[in-house]
Amino acid sequence: MVSLENSHSHVSSTTHYSQTRPYYYTPPPSSAKVHRRSIGRSMRTIRSNLYQTDYGNSGPVYENLTDSVVDFRLTELAKKPPVDKSSSSDVEFLELSQTFSDFSACSSDISGELERLAYIPNSDPNWSSVSEPEPELEPCVGFLQRETFSTEIMESIEPEDLQPTVKLCVDSLQSSSVAVKRSAAEKLRFLAKNRADNRALIGESGAIPALLPLLRCSDPRTQEHAVTALLNLSLHEPNKTLITNSGAIKSLIYVLKTGTETSKQNAACGLLSLALIDENKLSIGACGAIAPLVALLINGTNRGKKDALTTLYKLCTVRLNKERAVSAGAVKPLVGLVCEEGTGLAEKAMVVLSSLTGIEMGQESIVEEGGIAALVEVIEDGSDKGKEFAVMTLLQLCADSVRNRGLLVREGGIPPLVALSQTGTAKAKHKAETLLTYLRESRQEASTSTP
Repeated sequence: MVSLENSHSHVSSTTHYSQTRPYYYTPPPSSAKVHRRSIGRSMRTIRSNLYQTDYGNSGPVYENLTDSVVDFRLTELAKKPPVDKSSSSDVEFLELSQTFSDFSACSSDISGELERLAYIPNSDPNWSSVSEPEPELEPCVGFLQRETFSTEIMESIEPEDLQPTVKLCVDSLQSSSVAVKRSAAEKLRFLAKNRADNRALIGESGAIPALLPLLRCSDPRTQEHAVTALLNLSLHEPNKTLITNSGAIKSLIYVLKTGTETSKQNAACGLLSLALIDENKLSIGACGAIAPLVALLINGTNRGKKDALTTLYKLCTVRLNKERAVSAGAVKPLVGLVCEEGTGLAEKAMVVLSSLTGIEMGQESIVEEGGIAALVEVIEDGSDKGKEFAVMTLLQLCADSVRNRGLLVREGGIPPLVALSQTGTAKAKHKAETLLTYLRESRQEASTSTP
């Protein structure tokens, strides 16, 4: 029997994951309650040499599992028909895509419409749209000089009656005055906020190429209005083509690197909107979007991290972008977020990790950064949905890798997987049983090869 103290010391000396994770993130806003699981707890509770027969009535189900109980469960699973590995990968990917859409909140200036178009329902009760900056007096005349702007009144006007107003705004984007350009971009932003017919009118009026230079404006407010106006306009499908053909992708990436927090978030959402067209995914990745998205994932606010996760997931449906994400260092912060409670980020991070398991370098990086230990910890203490994501990712890591199966066993993964196969959701039970079958196959192969 190994003592509790020895278990702790063993973790600190052998687990790369626990050494690298804590200092990688900036704390979220004070309004968010973040609870981190104590690192190394899984090593204390499920290390293979700590299977005990008497744990009392406290602790998780798997803590009361003995060797005989685990072996009995594995024997039961051995009687089931073999798993068809060749047909499971496509099904897993479809399930992964669906579950990600259920747990995503992409922030934008249009109060959730981007989520609908991206098949990403907003499930975050604390989510809110972009906070509008206080208007300032502008040295312009007429409409552009107004300090208040009633979107309700403007939305009641038919598009044909708005044409003179839109033309005034588009023409004003060419002004030599930064204040005039800022005001014009702000008005176009609001006009495109909710109505599809307004977005079509503004796109047809030549606003898109006129807005692009403002994305590199040194005035933060002007840049913010311009990037948000383009985000709103991109929700009209024909405008997506106009935006990409105008060369906006590189300018949006520039905002993602240099803008204010709100500008970076809306630039990420703009890239997500453009990535809904499959042929744009490679272009966005080739233009260098992955690295600044990873930076937003590391240093952004809670909302910024959500936007980065959503956009990364959409872009990483393409193999080359998966490779770019791994090379940009996405795996380390993703593993760190897996065990972060109270922010709504853990499930999304696991889904992106699952996507990266589709390439060999992604699997290697996940293992190197301590991903197996983190995922086992989620199976111990996570939510029902989190456990589903965790076992799905472990299944993808171990399906074709005997080495990863061995690492999972050494991390003490069998007891919590047995418990999950008995008490988890229907999806979690099925995946846990499949994974346990793989582990049992490896055990049998090892025993038969031993002289």
